[in-house]
Amino acid sequence: MSTPWKTGTDDDFVVRTTAWSAPGCHPVGCGVKLHIKDGKLVGVEGDEESPITHGRLCVRCLALDEYLYHPDRILYPMKRAKEDRGKDKFERITWDEAFDTIVDWVTKTREKYGYQGVAVMGGTGREATLFYPVLSYAVLQTPNCGTPLSGASCYGPRCTVTNYLMGAGYPEIDHAAYFPDRYDNPEFEVPEYIIIWGKTPLESNADGFFGHAITDMMKRGTKIITVDPRVTWLGSRAEYNLQVRPGTDAALGLAMINLIIEEDLYDHEFVENWTYGFDELKERVKEYTVERAADITWIPKEKIIAATRAFAKAKNASIQWGVAVDQMSNGLQMGQTILDLAALTGNIDNPGGITLAPKASLTGKWRYETIRWVNPELVQNRIGNDVYPANRSALTNLLADPYLEALETDQPYAVRLMWINSCNPYACPGAVPERWHDAFLRMDYVIVQEAFMTPAAMGLADLLLPVSTYPERDGIVLPHFGRNSPMVGAMNKVIAIGEAKSDFEICLTLGRRLNPEAWPWETVQEFLDFQLVPNAGFTFEELREKVYHQPHYEYYKYKKGLCRADREPGFETVTGLFELRSLQFEAWGDDPLPYFMEPQYSPNSTPELYEEFPLVLTTGGRKITSFHSEHRQIPSLREIDPWPIVQINPVDAEKYGIVDGGWVGIENQFGKCRQKAEVTPTIMPGVIHACHAWWYPEQDQTEPNQGGYKKSNINMLMPHFHVGPLYVGAPYKCLLCKVYPVQGLEE
Repeated sequence: MSTPWKTGTDDDFVVRTTAWSAPGCHPVGCGVKLHIKDGKLVGVEGDEESPITHGRLCVRCLALDEYLYHPDRILYPMKRAKEDRGKDKFERITWDEAFDTIVDWVTKTREKYGYQGVAVMGGTGREATLFYPVLSYAVLQTPNCGTPLSGASCYGPRCTVTNYLMGAGYPEIDHAAYFPDRYDNPEFEVPEYIIIWGKTPLESNADGFFGHAITDMMKRGTKIITVDPRVTWLGSRAEYNLQVRPGTDAALGLAMINLIIEEDLYDHEFVENWTYGFDELKERVKEYTVERAADITWIPKEKIIAATRAFAKAKNASIQWGVAVDQMSNGLQMGQTILDLAALTGNIDNPGGITLAPKASLTGKWRYETIRWVNPELVQNRIGNDVYPANRSALTNLLADPYLEALETDQPYAVRLMWINSCNPYACPGAVPERWHDAFLRMDYVIVQEAFMTPAAMGLADLLLPVSTYPERDGIVLPHFGRNSPMVGAMNKVIAIGEAKSDFEICLTLGRRLNPEAWPWETVQEFLDFQLVPNAGFTFEELREKVYHQPHYEYYKYKKGLCRADREPGFETVTGLFELRSLQFEAWGDDPLPYFMEPQYSPNSTPELYEEFPLVLTTGGRKITSFHSEHRQIPSLREIDPWPIVQINPVDAEKYGIVDGGWVGIENQFGKCRQKAEVTPTIMPGVIHACHAWWYPEQDQTEPNQGGYKKSNINMLMPHFHVGPLYVGAPYKCLLCKVYPVQGLEE
């Protein structure tokens, strides 16, 4: 037996495949070689033929066997009585029983509460990101689909601002990922500078970007500018490291724009021929002098000036921004400033700038198109649409903050069936996790779809469905969820453990019973061919054979009529130009130009509160050993990172009696938790940086402890409904707090 993707004998073979999830991961599309012997995984190596990762793997990929064969993994459907929620009283059932139960519960809920009486809550990053909207819209036919994340503040803000400023998919650093010969391709030019803004790509590899592409390009001469309250690994090697007060990034961006215009460093050809609103933007930014930005952001003005000039004078340069920009109430406007900086310097769709792609393709597009299976009146009347009109046209997902209140009050209508798909709402995304906990308990029926027991699964699930891992399923890997995919990879099924099913298999089986018109496919492969053939021109079997496919890439598409549906030059916007002044934002009632808004709680906006809580709190720290709240029970990974870490500057540690490695209480007006201190000069004085998504699988998972999800969960300090003007963005990254030494994890 020998094919491009599979070599060896029937009992001992190696398969080339592409990693996604489960285990959880952003869809980078890491190339892996899985060694299967006698039906069991016995080895994992990087695939040196991968066009993106070139044989490199993180520790999570290398620990795949520990994940697959962990004794606590959920492998069979299970059910328990509603009165036993929070108790370990699950009983194994068959898939037929599980599907019959779901159909019965959905039917009863629809009859009593209507189709809107059902809701789906999903997580982020996993392959389920593609399918939980489909489960909601095309299977259950409910408009109530989303996450518990306040302000939709992950990835969505970046995609929203990109859609309406230039009518394109997610913009990414040009790292030659579309080219088989990568950096040696004659069309590609290495960026002279890259700004990494609020992101740690080496640790997070977020949204489909392989972080080590940064170091690849640094070896070829690229210089780095980082904007972060910490000195990250890349920041320590950066030409300029701008340590910014959390939540003030927009002031920095506006000052950079002002300096570029004032010193005539902008690209006149791009601005004059391809942008709308330059004169208004020029007038707006005059108030954001470098001196004012330095005062607001705590960055010395000399650094701002030097970094701005270096970026603007570069032959080509790129910007990458992360979830830190989304997770502030001013995040949408901050996204405007970042894209404006790229536009003003002519670094859009040019070699070594930022790449553009259609808004979505393949499964990434199809998942949201399935909303056509929901009654249009229900879609228009989704909770929050009356207050946030942008949601009607810009977002298909529900708004978490008003939805939580609806779950608590049954207003404007009651929801009684909740499906939680690959989401750990208490320990990971949800602000005010205890309120989500209580709201979910009001449901008549709760279905949880997971690979491991989580606090939500133990606390809520009446029906527990096992999710398969990527070696147990056929599928497609789409970096950036189809919004800017430089590669399409095949997930090749090689083993089966227990009775776990993929997200699509669950949707297909249940969809054929509840909404058969939307589900014409008999098999997974038929569906994959439906996705691939019209869009890419080949079948799944053909993709499987070559494992990876890189689509052709054209630079300067806006000049060639490749960005617009009418094939005219320009951008797919209201004006046909890159909108420095957004007509769509204006139509929704917001300022069409970018602006800075001081965080709701800060040294400047709440000085009296700052006296009680004298440190700026930023959260969301990533570790390579975990994906959000996942992997906490994997022995080798937990050995590397056994505890949640809060980073504190030595000056602050001495002031508040904190010792390196000691337990720290973190508290503000909303709540408190405990993490271990890392005393380090890499975090700026006056700021602490806390890990997110911590819980303890080794602890009692039944009520009331539920894996200790409250003990180190930094979201216990997050407020509810502190969102941006268009709903987008929430202050996960910019609050106030105090710290003090405590004796240990427990009270």
